[in-house]
Amino acid sequence: MVKVFEDYFSELQADMVSICLEYVENTGDNIYIYCSYENNVYSVGYFYRINGKVKERHKINEELPNCDVSIGRQKIVMQILMDDLKQINKVCQQFGRPMPTEMKLVYDIKKNSLEAKYQYDLVYSNDAKKTADDVEQSWLEEVENN
Repeated sequence: MVKVFEDYFSELQADMVSICLEYVENTGDNIYIYCSYENNVYSVGYFYRINGKVKERHKINEELPNCDVSIGRQKIVMQILMDDLKQINKVCQQFGRPMPTEMKLVYDIKKNSLEAKYQYDLVYSNDAKKTADDVEQSWLEEVENN
């Protein structure tokens, strides 16, 4: 069977979830993955909900004390996410599809389900002060407050 655009796109998103799931040793409630591509600039980030508490990647051992949150391990995850995002862009180009400017992926670990939201308009680069990190931080705060 010939692969179609959605197959490639889904495989790359699944790889993103997989590396983030491995980071927390397959435990927790939710994984949140933020991806941005505006004006040829890529940005990625990830955080978690563990035991009902939202945790940034470097603080997950507050809930999972045996998890390795070393800078080296975080860099590996970030590099894989970045590589996957760049591959998504290549797949979009190959199939003549628009590249999302923003992807918010929410993976429910217990239900094994993925929810994805995409933006195609500029999210932050039309604001002189806002960055992709600001948008990711706002999303984290929004998740914390819900």
